[in-house]
Amino acid sequence: MSVVRPARCLLSRRFAATGQPAAGATPRCHAAPFHSSTQLSAKHKSRFKSIRAEEMGLVTPEKVEEYSKKMFPKYTPEEMDILRERYTPEQMVALEAGEAAVDPKDLTIQGRIRKDPYRLPYLDDFSKIQPIIDKRPNTLPPPDPNGRFMTQEEHADDLTKLLENLIPKDVNFENMSEQEIEKILNERVNLSMEQAKYWNDPTTMTDKKPSNTALAPGLGKKLAGVEGMYKPPIDPADEGLDDQGLYQDLKRRTGLSVRDILSISTKILVIRNVDNQTRLGKIRSMWVLAIAGNGNGRLGVGEAKSVEPAVAQMKAKLLAIQNMQPIRRYEDRTIFGSVTAKVGATIVKIDSRPPGFGLRASHRLFEIFRSVGIHDIAAKMPRARNPMNSVKACLQALTSQKDPNELAIGRGKKLVDVRKVYYGGNVY
Repeated sequence: MSVVRPARCLLSRRFAATGQPAAGATPRCHAAPFHSSTQLSAKHKSRFKSIRAEEMGLVTPEKVEEYSKKMFPKYTPEEMDILRERYTPEQMVALEAGEAAVDPKDLTIQGRIRKDPYRLPYLDDFSKIQPIIDKRPNTLPPPDPNGRFMTQEEHADDLTKLLENLIPKDVNFENMSEQEIEKILNERVNLSMEQAKYWNDPTTMTDKKPSNTALAPGLGKKLAGVEGMYKPPIDPADEGLDDQGLYQDLKRRTGLSVRDILSISTKILVIRNVDNQTRLGKIRSMWVLAIAGNGNGRLGVGEAKSVEPAVAQMKAKLLAIQNMQPIRRYEDRTIFGSVTAKVGATIVKIDSRPPGFGLRASHRLFEIFRSVGIHDIAAKMPRARNPMNSVKACLQALTSQKDPNELAIGRGKKLVDVRKVYYGGNVY
C-alpha cells in the first residue's frame, strides 16, 4: 500500500455505503495524494524532437556500416600528405594512433552530431584557430631577463646602420638633384613591415628581440645617472630582518628595534569594504582594524584604509604597534574589579575572575585579552554588538580601570595587600 498514491487503502471503505460495487470489483479511492507538489497540467515536452534509429536506418549492421563510412570517412592519401606538411613526424604518429583507436561504428551508435543552427562550425577540428571561440596563441617569445637599454652611442650606431641598409648600394647620389634622389628612393627603397615597425615603436634594447609585453624589463643596478640613488633604507643593526625598509619609520617613531617589532603579536579583527561616491563613480576601498600586543600588559589598536587589501592590512598593523599603551593588570592575569565602557550603542562590561577561570568573552574580545596578557576575565555585551564599537569599547574599558592604590592615596590612607603580608608574597 502506498501512502502517496492510496489506490487501494482503508479510505475506500467510506464509499461502500454510496453503492454496491460489482462482484469481484475493487472499490476506488478518490482521496487526493498526500504530497504538496502541484499537479502538472500537461506532460513536459522536450524542445528538440527525438529521432529514432529506425528513421535513420541504423537498425541493421549493413546500414550502420554504410552510415559510418559516409559520416566518418578515413583520410585519403592526398589528405595525409597535407597533414604531413603541417605536423611533425611525432605528431603524425600520434594522429594515426588516435585514428586507429577510435572506431567509426562507436561514433555512429553512441555519438551525437548536432544539426541545430547553434552548432559549432567544425567537428573537433583543432587545426584551425577560431578567433571567437579559441584563445589567440602567444607567438612572441618572452623578454630577455638579462637585456639592457642601449647607451646613446649604441643607439646612434644602430640608427646609422639602419639608414645605410635602406640606401641602394649600386646608385651614386653625388651628382643627382634632390628630385632624382627622391624618385629613386621611392622606386628602389621598399620598406618591409619589420623595418616600418621600427619607426612606430623603436626598440632601445640591446638584444633586439620583440617582446609580448608592454612593460619594459627592470632597470639594471648600474644604470648611468641613477646608480646608487634609489636604495631602500637598510640599517646594519637590523641583522637583515628588514631589507625592504618597511619598519624603518616605525622604528624611529617608537624606538623599538626591528626584532622587537617582529616579536609583537598582531591580528586583524574587522575588515569592511567602503565606497567613496564621486562624480566619476564609486571608488571602492578596504577598511581594516587591527590590534597589537606584546602579551605583557601593552595593547594597541590601529585603523587603516586603502584600495589594495594588503596595503590596508599592513598599515593597520603598523599603526596598532605605534599606538600601543600600557594596561593595568592585577597579578598579571586579570583586571582590577569591574569596569564598563560605552561606544555608540555598544556596552562592554568586564569583570575580574579568580585564577583558573579562563577567558569568557566573544571572539574579538578574546583576541584582545589574549594579546594583552590577561588570562582570567569575563566580559559581556548586553546591547549592540557592532564589531568596530566593541573593540573600541573594550580598549576604553581596559584603559579606564581605577587603581586601588591611587584611590587609597586620594583618601589619605595606605593600601596594604593582606595576603602578601601574611603569606610572604606567595599568594597563589
